[in-house]
Amino acid sequence: MNLSFFDQFSSPSLLGIPLILIAMTFPALLLPSLDNRWITNRLSTLQLWFINLITKQLMIPLNKKGHKWALVLTSLMIFLLLINLLGLLPYTFTPTTQLSMNLALAFPLWLATLLTGLRNQPSASLGHLLPEGTPTPLIPALILIETTSLLIRPVALGVRLTANLTAGHLLIQLISTATTALFSTMPAVSLLTLLVLFLLTILEVAVAMIQAYVFVLLLSLYLQENI
Repeated sequence: MNLSFFDQFSSPSLLGIPLILIAMTFPALLLPSLDNRWITNRLSTLQLWFINLITKQLMIPLNKKGHKWALVLTSLMIFLLLINLLGLLPYTFTPTTQLSMNLALAFPLWLATLLTGLRNQPSASLGHLLPEGTPTPLIPALILIETTSLLIRPVALGVRLTANLTAGHLLIQLISTATTALFSTMPAVSLLTLLVLFLLTILEVAVAMIQAYVFVLLLSLYLQENI
């Protein structure tokens, strides 16, 4: 059976049952559960340190009112981070390469930040659609442009995450295919492409972490605008 490079992005299924839910819930099983013991092990200590570090970084652009979102933003960050990193393992599926899933994450959270602003400070939230000092003839055009840029935010969040992860997975598959194809005919070139593949894998690990951070950071910035 001939497979294309894009078959790796198709949702796996078993007996007609999609396995994407298992791929989404499996990362949570890797996290050690906390208990009430006074003395914890090193893994639990490392987990708490990492969660505290992420929470502090995400709460920097927010004021005290936005700290109520700490649990949501931190949980989303860890969820995306684990899914992106586990998707780099061989014979695994990355749910965040699916645009539908990324939009399903981005749109409700963006809408929640927007509704929060409209509820708490409607005048300031609507004031973002029209910059101060705008000439009268440009008011209708600027309102239309600002409204479009506001509505396109969740789409940009989902497309950015999907495009970066998809491009990285395609590059890894292309270079790995070239490495195996050239091994029998040109071993020296094959070793060179293997080195490139190793460096690209390190780069993709960094991209997986950065994209998860950027996704949540932009949501926190949108939240800051509305609180």
